[in-house]
Amino acid sequence: MDGVQKEAYLREYEVLKKKGKPFFPYAIMKDSTMALIVVAMIMVLSLVLGAEQGPKADPTTTTFVPRPEWYFFFLFELLRVLKPPELVPFATILIPTACMVLLLLLPFYDRGPERRPERRPVAMAAMSLTIIAMAFLTYEGANTGPPSAIEEAAAKSVTPGKEIVAQSGCLACHKIGDNGGTLGPNLTHIASRIPRNGILRSLRAGPGIMPAFNSLPPKKLQQIADYLATLN
Repeated sequence: MDGVQKEAYLREYEVLKKKGKPFFPYAIMKDSTMALIVVAMIMVLSLVLGAEQGPKADPTTTTFVPRPEWYFFFLFELLRVLKPPELVPFATILIPTACMVLLLLLPFYDRGPERRPERRPVAMAAMSLTIIAMAFLTYEGANTGPPSAIEEAAAKSVTPGKEIVAQSGCLACHKIGDNGGTLGPNLTHIASRIPRNGILRSLRAGPGIMPAFNSLPPKKLQQIADYLATLN
């Protein structure tokens, strides 16, 4: 923008400013009225349709599957994709914070007067990639199976030990493949680290905070050990 264009812009701005309406109370009244209408609609819908209430939280259960709200599905999926523990801070803190800071600082580092989309290829490409990435991660996060997904396929499995692992809540603490929790060691390749007899002793003794499984019949313990011994 050269000096002539800038001067013309300032003159036009002053004319429009004098013709316009003041922010207070005109704009504030409009925003306040719209906010009250939205709140009233939410109250009416909640009274007429009701609010969905889930089951009460049970701190003793080992089969609860935590799921975020839908607008956090993209972060949920990002955290699931970045599997190494050392990358968890990037998915939970650094990446979301950096994106938010860049968005807040947009008026300061994007000072160009051009606002037509076809003349802003970099900004449009960045916006498009961000929307596509968030939409894809949200879709994947919404359709990701819970940690207990293996339980659904266990009935069709020919391995009895796999079904027992699914039914006993092992995946609440341990991870097998893409399913399971992270409180306990990852069992995806446990057979490459611990022999079958060592797995069986761990099931009986319950090392660390892991509960012992002596209450299970010996045959089921053997079947669990047989199944885990194949994970290498």
